[in-house]
Amino acid sequence: MRVLVISDIHANLAAFEAVLKDAQTRAAYDMVWCLGDVVGYGPDPNECIDLLLTLPHVCLSGNHDWAVLEKLDIQTFHAQAAHIARWTREVLRPRNLIFLQARPEKLAHGEYLLVHASPREPIWEYITDTTIAEENFEFFDETFCLCGHTHVPAIFVRDDKTGHVRLSLPAPGVAVKLKADARYIINPGGVGQPRDGDPRAAYAILDTETRIFTVYRAEYDYQATQNKMREAGFPQRMIDRLAFGR
Repeated sequence: MRVLVISDIHANLAAFEAVLKDAQTRAAYDMVWCLGDVVGYGPDPNECIDLLLTLPHVCLSGNHDWAVLEKLDIQTFHAQAAHIARWTREVLRPRNLIFLQARPEKLAHGEYLLVHASPREPIWEYITDTTIAEENFEFFDETFCLCGHTHVPAIFVRDDKTGHVRLSLPAPGVAVKLKADARYIINPGGVGQPRDGDPRAAYAILDTETRIFTVYRAEYDYQATQNKMREAGFPQRMIDRLAFGR
């Protein structure tokens, strides 16, 4: 099965549409695995959920999804993110609120575990280094864990023989063959708000049979998203960061 792996759409419709268009030029995919945070930060929460619902997909809950649902204390967010979460709650249509409420925290597909943040804390923990990754390998039994949340493409590999964990940052368009004698925590990066210094939307294609994982980047009109954010009265810092991928 070929899977389009996406995370952190963050209500950025222009980025989401660009990813789908770019993915179609690569090869056909059978399923979309969305790793959470469909909403938050961006100006098009309803449109992004509506588009996702047109695709064959599974989707997890993320911390911004939970904030909109008031399942997290919004005081744990910085003021600008909290402002947008409240705005999102006000504009979401009832059907889309129900969609967010029904999203699971984690989901297993054979040898793949899907979470938003980490196996240990599926909604909130950031896996940013090998130490945190090493601890999290003890919290799932599957060979692979796919997660988002950091908005940075990354592959953490644990060698089954030595237990050593190493980090690699996958280059766009370079296929990575996942080894049979290792376990992985894999992040496809962020669709709607990349944070690795590259403003292009990030996504990945995974072939579950050949175990080949490839990250791609898609150009999109971030200025169109910025204009919508201005019209909605979003904080300027949140608008500016789309241009820099930070």
